[in-house]
Amino acid sequence: MLRSMYSGISGMKANQTKMDVVGNNVANVGTTAYKKTGARFSDALYQDLIYASVPGGGIGGVNPGQVGIGTKVSGMFKNMVQGAIQPTGRPTDLAIDGDGFFTIQVGPGQLAYTRDGSFSLDLNGNLVTAEGYMVLGKKPGKPDELEPIKIPKEFHFQADGVTPVVGADGKPADKPIVGGVTKKVLSFNISKEGKISYLLNDGTKMPKIDNLGHVDPKTQQILKVSVFQNPEGLELLGGNLYSVSANSGDPIVTDIYGKVNQGAVEMSNVDLSEEFTEMIVTTRAFQASSKVITTSDELLQEIINLKR
Repeated sequence: MLRSMYSGISGMKANQTKMDVVGNNVANVGTTAYKKTGARFSDALYQDLIYASVPGGGIGGVNPGQVGIGTKVSGMFKNMVQGAIQPTGRPTDLAIDGDGFFTIQVGPGQLAYTRDGSFSLDLNGNLVTAEGYMVLGKKPGKPDELEPIKIPKEFHFQADGVTPVVGADGKPADKPIVGGVTKKVLSFNISKEGKISYLLNDGTKMPKIDNLGHVDPKTQQILKVSVFQNPEGLELLGGNLYSVSANSGDPIVTDIYGKVNQGAVEMSNVDLSEEFTEMIVTTRAFQASSKVITTSDELLQEIINLKR
């Protein structure tokens, strides 16, 4: 059987896979924080027809003569270049300008990571993804521990209206006390560093800031932004979520990460003009590979006709 026929088959298979990748990129051009994927090819096996030899005996050396038998998909690469930041005006929408991923709890003890900051609040005030997974932050006073970010609707104070009511864990209490004062939350703000603060209905702010500008770490909620040594190595889970893989490594312990932008989301980094160009090239390569098969078939037919 002609080697060219198998080369054509491998070319069709490889370009079909690339078309799948291009089609997925085009389908996700409007997906929040989507990172496009590219397929790369490499030549496959070679068959030696002429073996190399060294010069000797008055005869010069001979170069090897090899015939390739096709191509293969050598790898698929995620392009982690940041997409454009699009303002939305929603206070629960967040975008990271720079490196990092929001940390998401997808199950008991199970973490995932995302660049998609189109969050919302549930009935209990938890900051959640579109699928209801909780967004995690650093635990006040214990930055090595994580807990769900919760946006309260009100704060409770002692009778003086200044001293917050705290529970046994040192955090603001969920329930008022007799004779205490309750103040509603008018709005909340998330700083570039991911720190959450609140504006109350009497004009005061939480958490409390002393005269030196210091915030009590026991009351300060901070979004957990995770950074990876090799973000391209993260495994896609669907739903704009990633998980760690053997080649991504665990999150790096660092306070250096991108800036959090409230009221905005990151757009897809897919460029339609590039994808359409790739689509044309892939289509033509697929057609050419199929033509190699039909031409090889014609050669085989000619060989068969020699017997007639």
